[in-house]
Amino acid sequence: MDSDNDMDKDGRNLLLYLESCATDFGGLIDSRRMNKEDFETAEEWNQHGFISFGRVCAADICKMKRNGHPCTHWVALSEEAWQMAHQERRARATRVEAKRTWKKTSEDSK
Repeated sequence: MDSDNDMDKDGRNLLLYLESCATDFGGLIDSRRMNKEDFETAEEWNQHGFISFGRVCAADICKMKRNGHPCTHWVALSEEAWQMAHQERRARATRVEAKRTWKKTSEDSK
C-alpha cells in the first residue's frame, strides 16, 4: 500500500473492519463478516506486510468465539495500516457529519 488513494471503497471498508477486530477483539475476526474477496485481499495484504493475517490454531478455535461463533482467523495491523485506518476513520466521520439530518441544540433556532 502506498496511499489510501490506491485503496477502493471495499478495501477501505475491510481495513476499518480489521482495525475494529484488532482494537476491540484482540485481533479475532468474525469470518461471517468477510466474503471471498475480503479474504483474498487480506491474504494479499499479508503477503505485502501491510497486515499480519492468519488462521487461529485448530486447538484454540472452539475457545475463541465472537457472538457465539468460533473465530478461525486473526489480524494484526502494521504501522502503515494503523495510520491509514485512522485517516479513513476521520474521513468517514467527515462524510457522515456532512450528511447529518438532525440539529444540535446549539443550532436550534428558537
